[in-house]
Amino acid sequence: MTLKSRTVARIHQDGPITVADFMATCLLHPTHGYYTTRDPLGAGGDFTTAPEISQMFGELIGLCLAQSWLDQGAPTPFTLAELGPGRGTLMADALRATKAVPGFHAAARLTLIEASPVLRRAQSERLSNHAPLWLDTCAELPDQPLYLIANEFFDALPIRQFQRDGVGWRERHVGQSDGHLRFGLGPPVMPATLSHRLDDTKDGDLVETCAPAQGIITELARRIAGFGGAALLVDYGDWRSLGDTLQAVKGHRPVDILSDPGQADLTAHVDFEALAMAAKAAGCGHSRLTPQGVFLDRLGIATRAQALAKGQTPEVQAAITSAQQRLTEPDKMGILFKVLGLNPVQGPLLPGLTP
Repeated sequence: MTLKSRTVARIHQDGPITVADFMATCLLHPTHGYYTTRDPLGAGGDFTTAPEISQMFGELIGLCLAQSWLDQGAPTPFTLAELGPGRGTLMADALRATKAVPGFHAAARLTLIEASPVLRRAQSERLSNHAPLWLDTCAELPDQPLYLIANEFFDALPIRQFQRDGVGWRERHVGQSDGHLRFGLGPPVMPATLSHRLDDTKDGDLVETCAPAQGIITELARRIAGFGGAALLVDYGDWRSLGDTLQAVKGHRPVDILSDPGQADLTAHVDFEALAMAAKAAGCGHSRLTPQGVFLDRLGIATRAQALAKGQTPEVQAAITSAQQRLTEPDKMGILFKVLGLNPVQGPLLPGLTP
């Protein structure tokens, strides 16, 4: 029985489900879920993330966190964590780059928050020399200084979608008709979380919310505010949600969202304003939202690219330059992807995120 037929049968029996329920089922179903059954990364997968494009990405992020650790007095011990670490590529590059930072590795307690059994195995192989600890949720993180990276993590969390209808909203649902999945709208509702959006939207506008993201940020921010540390949140999105950004990707190409549940990656743009406000509510400071290209340029990606290219063949040099451009140029990943930093209210901002 396919996940589509299971979902159709569920809807037939219980009625339409929210977009969030649909996403969670597609991505994390224990036997048919996208993330629980495969390694989706790389040329042979469905998408490629920045760490898979170039080692420079993870190296610079590792050095950024290490400098923040030094700026806050080099607390010992501390949690060095990553949300959704993929194959462990980013963390491996970060650890290699920070090996020479005095005391950093000795003080770090490497912790990975990962739901996928397939990816946990890949992380175990790549990071075997660093004895990582795996956790299922951020709520399990210890109460101590936390230095964390989340790259393309929040975009995969389940969202709800609401369409403006007069002075209220109607939630977008997934229903079924004749064995096929269909989008539809529920009855009028007045969610308190969207009361502030009546001022900047009009009839027919669609707004997305992500309660799981705000819950995770609250957990991270509480630790950073109370014990010190920092977090780098890197993802595609913008300061405030507006419009339908839900998409399905398979084989590096967009596909129909409803046609084959569990067989494609589902993501949506991140509402960084909601993340920043959740951090602030938990007593944590945050940076300005910064384009990824600007962030990496400030950290010195051009200098690192030159160092890597020195003495290499023309083909390797061209590949390094291409990777740098892909990560930073406005028409590639440089503007679409944004970076938000979390830090103690009275603490210094992360390198690369200063005004």
